[in-house]
Amino acid sequence: MVGIVLVSHSAALASEAAALARGIAGDEVPVLGAGGTEDGGLGTSVDLVAAAVEAADGGDGVLLVPDLGSSVLTARLLEEPGRVVLADVPFVEGAIAAAVAAGAGGSLADVLAAAEEARAFRKT
Repeated sequence: MVGIVLVSHSAALASEAAALARGIAGDEVPVLGAGGTEDGGLGTSVDLVAAAVEAADGGDGVLLVPDLGSSVLTARLLEEPGRVVLADVPFVEGAIAAAVAAGAGGSLADVLAAAEEARAFRKT
């Protein structure tokens, strides 16, 4: 199953968004949060994100969903074409769409495409 790592400046935001995505898609879907710094501050840590990628990788690839700014730059450092890919999508909506697609057995390309469709979700 494709793993998903939510990369945020805030550990709490990443963790709660991951819990929401798993709550909707199913607890078996490997959605992990990687936020904040090693000392608990705001920011992003390439080491924390790399550890989350390793933990989420079940062999079918990992989708990185960053929030903004340096989390995007950090995620880009870990991209590996065909194995670890970055999704330029809305953070919460993209995470949930990706998790649902991963839970349904989608390939890495399918999970990325589902996350990208979240860009067009309307709320009105």
